[in-house]
Amino acid sequence: MSIRLRLTLLYTAILVLTLTAFSATLYGTQLQSILASERRMLAGITQRFAERPPDDHAFEERPFFPLPPREEGDPDRRFGVNVYMQLISLEGQVIHRSENLEEVNLPLSDAGWRAVRTGEPWAETASVEGERMLIYSAPVVVEGQVTQVVQVARSLADQYQYLSTMGRNLLVGSGLATVIAFGAGWVLSGVVLRPVNRITQTAQAIGIERDFGRRVDYAGPNDEIGQLATTFNRMLTQLQAAYQQVERSLQQQRQFVADVSHELRTPLTTIRGNLALLRRKPAVGAEEETDILEDMAGESDRLIRLVNDLLALAHAESGRQLQSEMVWVKPLVEDVCRQARLLDPERTITCTDLIDVAVAGDRDALKQVLLILMDNALKHTDGAVAVSTAVADERAAIGIRDSGPGIDPEVLPYVFERFYRGDEARSRPGIGLGLPIARALVEAQDGTISIESQVGHGSIITVTLPQAPAQREDSGAVRR
Repeated sequence: MSIRLRLTLLYTAILVLTLTAFSATLYGTQLQSILASERRMLAGITQRFAERPPDDHAFEERPFFPLPPREEGDPDRRFGVNVYMQLISLEGQVIHRSENLEEVNLPLSDAGWRAVRTGEPWAETASVEGERMLIYSAPVVVEGQVTQVVQVARSLADQYQYLSTMGRNLLVGSGLATVIAFGAGWVLSGVVLRPVNRITQTAQAIGIERDFGRRVDYAGPNDEIGQLATTFNRMLTQLQAAYQQVERSLQQQRQFVADVSHELRTPLTTIRGNLALLRRKPAVGAEEETDILEDMAGESDRLIRLVNDLLALAHAESGRQLQSEMVWVKPLVEDVCRQARLLDPERTITCTDLIDVAVAGDRDALKQVLLILMDNALKHTDGAVAVSTAVADERAAIGIRDSGPGIDPEVLPYVFERFYRGDEARSRPGIGLGLPIARALVEAQDGTISIESQVGHGSIITVTLPQAPAQREDSGAVRR
């Protein structure tokens, strides 16, 4: 069952219950009002009759036609033809009755007898000869004693006919109102739920077309439906970003596999060719064999470096948890500079005036990052390399500046991509995995890495890491 139908049925059910309660209340109120009015009229008649002298209780009511206007001195000619009177003794014997009663006796219940014997009037409804009547009985009191009972009855046929007509009208009117309300509720619920239908259609279209750029078109008020449309559009925006990220990841994965295959093909092809030369008959000369073996050893070393770099990159991007400890930057940078000088003793590497700030990170991973960056700087410049540190906004920065040719602005956005190497870098050793490994390790420590470069003026790579919590609490824990 749809929400639209459930809402319409619920609205209609509430309306039916309301109309039923209203009709029942109106019917009951009208019935009580009619009975009360008739009871007051009959009480007035019996009161006047009971107060007459005992010898003047005469009945001159004529049946089947209205009585003529009351004449002076004739107080009894005032009742209509549907008013019936009867005078009975306390033993229940009929003393007098109006002519329109003929031989019919007006009943009096046991409760009525108990009431009139105590001097209280009694009113009740009863069926007389198949006709519903309201009977009012009042005691006739003479010298403080109840001697007789006068009963006045009036037919309720006209009143019940009126109530029956009113009940039918209420029933028909309620039925028509229910039908109209059902139709109106169906239309209104359709209008209210139209944005929900658009959301459903949009979701179905997105699922079929995989078009996360679509949005729900809603121009109504900011009610519950409006908030639903806004939330759905916001969710689509997030899904679109996630989908694009997955697409980029898949593209990078495909590109990564292609790049790895390309990088592995060359050394493997070289090794395969050299093996074929060694197996050739007649055998190659001793000098040529030595060159082949050196070439194979070099390609094997290249394969080992490639595999090690790929493993390092995979570990860095696997989301594995690195240690978070207090690492003092100054001794770590000095150690990296010392190792770099051993690799290139003739190169000027400056690591002076360092701020010894403590950062929260993994010492081994941070050292690996600095070695990668230092090696990258030494490869791309023949000049000096300078390392500096700084502190700002509870974060420590380590900068490595070279004096090389710089990086073209069009190339700069791609330097952290796997296997990417600019035209100038292709003439230098390396496979393009150093900077991606460095970025992955830095980001695993809640840090950032960035590069600034100007053609002809060199480049500077900056690593930023959060300060250690203990040092943030004690701003004086900075050593020089």
